[in-house]
Amino acid sequence: MPYDPNYPPLNAEIESAPLRGQFNGLKDFIDAIVTVTAAQIDGVTTLLPGETASVGLSVIGNTLHFTFGIPRGDEGVQGQNGSDGANGADGANGADGAVGPQGPPFAQAVVDAVTTLNPADPATVSVSFDGVNVHFLYGIPRGNNGADGTDGAIGPQGPPFAQAVVDSVNTLPPGTPATVGVSFDGANVHFVFSIPEGASGGEGPQGDQGPPGEVTNAALAGAISSTSSNSNAVTTLDTPFVNDPPTLADMEVMRAKMNELITALRR
Repeated sequence: MPYDPNYPPLNAEIESAPLRGQFNGLKDFIDAIVTVTAAQIDGVTTLLPGETASVGLSVIGNTLHFTFGIPRGDEGVQGQNGSDGANGADGANGADGAVGPQGPPFAQAVVDAVTTLNPADPATVSVSFDGVNVHFLYGIPRGNNGADGTDGAIGPQGPPFAQAVVDSVNTLPPGTPATVGVSFDGANVHFVFSIPEGASGGEGPQGDQGPPGEVTNAALAGAISSTSSNSNAVTTLDTPFVNDPPTLADMEVMRAKMNELITALRR
């Protein structure tokens, strides 16, 4: 039910249902009060001279909208004719009076300030003109405090924290303080680390003998050059000697085979 300022009547018994309706109607009335947070001039119209200035006022959302109608000034009086000449021939007509100076231009309407007044105070508008601009000072009462309500609902969950990303790790000179730069892009936490390197240590003790290194082609060729060649091409003496003691011919066979072996082993 809508709010009724005359309920309950004087000395009437209080009923729970109508009284509850009164409170609900009062709450609806309070909730409907709009809090103005901005003022906006939608247009300024030039009216004819002598017309009454007008101000159109409306509230859309939380913005106070104005439409002004401002009459322009009257046209200046035309200059009078000059007087006749002296006696004798008729004097020539005097020149028309000079046209008056152009009035100052109307640049724009300027809202200098919007002041919040106490609830139930009458709204005020102060207007001034500096020769170029029309200036406005508004006083707008704020709404009454609403009744205490329940706690608001829990807000939506914030953006997910995906991961921590290390963008870079910089090496600083020894003795420099370490630094950590941290930033958040709405999803990931970014780190930039700057870590000083350690000072050079003293020479350590000699280590154990390492494994043999690889042999180069030059070293291998040098080692092979000092060894004997392959003797596989030298045939063996498979036929035994029958002479005892061996004859000169047998000794000659042995000498020739020995020379063959020595020649094959040479490089």
